[in-house]
Amino acid sequence: MDSDLRRRNRMSETMVGVIGGSGLYEMEGLEEVQTVSLKTPFGDPSDSFIVGRLEGVKIAFLPRHGRGHRISPSSLNFRANIYGMKKLGVQWIIGVSAVGSMKESIHPGDMVIPNQFIDQTKGRPNTFFSDGIVGHVSFADPVCPVLGSILYAAGKEVGATAHRDGTYLCIEGPQFSTRAESKLYRTWGVDIIGMTNLPEAKLAREAEICYATIAFATDYDCWHETAGDVSIGDVLRILAQSTKIAKSAIRIAVQKLPEERKCVCATALQYALITGKKHIPEKTKKDLEPIIGKYLKSS
Repeated sequence: MDSDLRRRNRMSETMVGVIGGSGLYEMEGLEEVQTVSLKTPFGDPSDSFIVGRLEGVKIAFLPRHGRGHRISPSSLNFRANIYGMKKLGVQWIIGVSAVGSMKESIHPGDMVIPNQFIDQTKGRPNTFFSDGIVGHVSFADPVCPVLGSILYAAGKEVGATAHRDGTYLCIEGPQFSTRAESKLYRTWGVDIIGMTNLPEAKLAREAEICYATIAFATDYDCWHETAGDVSIGDVLRILAQSTKIAKSAIRIAVQKLPEERKCVCATALQYALITGKKHIPEKTKKDLEPIIGKYLKSS
């Protein structure tokens, strides 16, 4: 009983960020709800954060594309979104996304928890370390293994056809692939294709936030010989079904997070900052205080 009480107290201090993708613009079931608007050194996040409690766990929800889906993948302010999560005290981020399947075995409607990424974007800002500071985080394994396992188990528990691991190819968009591109990407052995998750994963690692994705396949891109090409109508229909599954899986997952983070994500900056403290501009120190502050105070 004492152990259960300690866990509940500990989890009450845990904060989970949920970044909703296409189709997921709100989280039902939140209690003690507040709307929080944040300014960041990198500009405005996609929208206000909805902060509350889900199954007793603190949640910060952000619609990735803004309410009404008004921000294109290429125009998303990823740095502001992740910085805002860090400023709120988020330790775990669950990204929810619609993707195309690049494998015959991953059918539209299936859930995928990728563990690798390939970057095909073109010049999106994807680091906090500029303006007089250099940092190199390890990114060999870009997804938190602990969170990924929990999300996979939660997906199976709610009845999803779930696939553990796989490679997410992140393209620039907002256009879908040409047929030639789609066939080329297939030769790379990728599993799914999307437009948003890689910058989030990079920035979350720099901010020492655990990150994993719940990706729902909505189509076969345009490589499949018998399936039709990407249709927005079909995508929206599958998204409506997938959104319900995602919400149920998240509700289960937040209850299964460990009391302490012992993964590499939690200490990603420990040896990553290269610039000496005295050489970091004061403005940069102030701007990045939520991210690097504890390392500037250490000896």
